[in-house]
Amino acid sequence: MKTPNPFELEYTPQFAELLHSLNISVALSTYQAGKVVMISAYDKDRLIQFPRTFENAMGMALQGDKLAISAKASVEVLKNAKGLAVNYPKKPNTYDAMFVPRTTYHTGYLALHDMAYLNNKLVAVNTLFSCLSYINEDENFTPFWQPPFIDDLKPEDRCHMNGMATENGEIKYLSALGSDNNKQSWRDNKMNGGILMEYPTGKILTKGLSMPHSPRIFNNKLYVLNSAQGELLEIDRKTGTKDVIVNLGGFARGMEMIGDYLFIGVSKLRHNSKAFSDLPIAKTSFAGIIAVHLPYKTIVGQAKYKMSVDEIYDVKILKNIRRPNIIGLNNNTGLTSLSFGNNSYWAQTK
Repeated sequence: MKTPNPFELEYTPQFAELLHSLNISVALSTYQAGKVVMISAYDKDRLIQFPRTFENAMGMALQGDKLAISAKASVEVLKNAKGLAVNYPKKPNTYDAMFVPRTTYHTGYLALHDMAYLNNKLVAVNTLFSCLSYINEDENFTPFWQPPFIDDLKPEDRCHMNGMATENGEIKYLSALGSDNNKQSWRDNKMNGGILMEYPTGKILTKGLSMPHSPRIFNNKLYVLNSAQGELLEIDRKTGTKDVIVNLGGFARGMEMIGDYLFIGVSKLRHNSKAFSDLPIAKTSFAGIIAVHLPYKTIVGQAKYKMSVDEIYDVKILKNIRRPNIIGLNNNTGLTSLSFGNNSYWAQTK
């Protein structure tokens, strides 16, 4: 059997056709491989991708042309310089987006998970300190909210708060793997201790979740990934009751919607963990992206990594972008990309 190439993708024809027909690309973060990957449709049948290094990449946030990425000890902000894309010297007139590094926030290691731009401020779920934080140039982080059951801000990852659902530019719900107040106490009941909280009251809307991630609001409805069970759930916003929409077959994390379609990240289970060995998804889990047609609650396509990637954290949709490129922090190409105002140049080097 042939050994797969690094980052080799296996995908259904429907997945490439869907990206092509929706006129989108998908960005995903994989902290295990330390990459942000841009995936797009080369045509109706084939995918093309660009993996770029961002150590321990997790949460991402999009605002216009800006893409923020949570890395191991920093938040990196990139911007789409469209002029640089068109004039890319290696392949001119090929790309319609070129994400280049613009700003680094030196946060230190905070295990930042979900992020979002809200009221022109970058907000992050600060998992290490069990709080919500602003990311700016003044401090490593500026905390502004913590769950009512967290009595002090300490670097103890007490409840593993990770997910954030927003609506109309405001935070509405947060997910966590536990609801206790001791250092890493979420680990004691991680398979059944997950919660969804309302913001800003901190009222627990739903209990008994299995390592929940990525709460999202689509068309006024609340969804969350019941990650360890591989389920997409709809949550009643008044009662907190759960309804399984579809079983995904992998550890689900990262979710975005466009039109009637959800794009959801899935990861391999950590097979050396006894906690996961008896789960239904233990034998089916893989790393990649699944496309779900929400009205019919069916999986309509998927892309699966055969090598290099085991865990996905976040998924973002790049609308109206067919062929994006991205410059990583360790890529010398970034040293020659120069743009200001409406001007863009690739500098000549000796």
